[in-house]
Amino acid sequence: MDSNSLQTAEGLGVLHLFCKIPEQMFHNKKGKLFQAIETARASSMQVVTVSILGHKADVAFMVLSNDWVQLRSFQTAVAASGLEIVDSYVSLTEISEYAQGVPEEMRNARLYPELPPDDKKAWCFYPMSKRRNHTQNWFTLPFEKRKELMYEHGASGRKFSGRVLQVITGSTGVDDYEWGVTLFCVHPDDLKDVVYTMRFDEASAEYAEFGPFYSGYVISIEELLLERSN
Repeated sequence: MDSNSLQTAEGLGVLHLFCKIPEQMFHNKKGKLFQAIETARASSMQVVTVSILGHKADVAFMVLSNDWVQLRSFQTAVAASGLEIVDSYVSLTEISEYAQGVPEEMRNARLYPELPPDDKKAWCFYPMSKRRNHTQNWFTLPFEKRKELMYEHGASGRKFSGRVLQVITGSTGVDDYEWGVTLFCVHPDDLKDVVYTMRFDEASAEYAEFGPFYSGYVISIEELLLERSN
């Protein structure tokens, strides 16, 4: 194996970076950020740029690659460009244990998604885990019960087909939560509607714990820096 490569056996590594844009960056370091993104895309990495609403960050990058060394190189380049990385999340595309045997086309779409979708600009990311305490422990439920609950949960999500693309990535062992959830939607209110609707499913209402939410819209880095400098 190449010492400058650490590749996944299957699927893609996914790196979410959340950044603040310092004032001085508008004057002397924008070129470095453009170069970092161009270099990543030339290396077959997918880079989704998001303008973030609220005070937690100004910009997010969702970066996908089968090589963790490439992901780390992008993170280094972003920091060198002058952006302040204020939060991050690491995960991997996966096939859920409850979805084994899905058709090959669906399997490839989950392991190797092509992002962002052209018609869905509203964006949200949040991490989540399954609850484990004395009275509500997801991991002590029988497999068939968990599968039943996840089928119900998936059915709720499928009601939003065409409005919402859900990218659910696994992070057990690689970050603080067990999954990362990235939503691409047609309208901003689709973000609220899908999350609210799915909260009533038993798999979520009884067993889900959520981390911080980041929301915004997909945009080119050129447009984002222009709107932030106005």
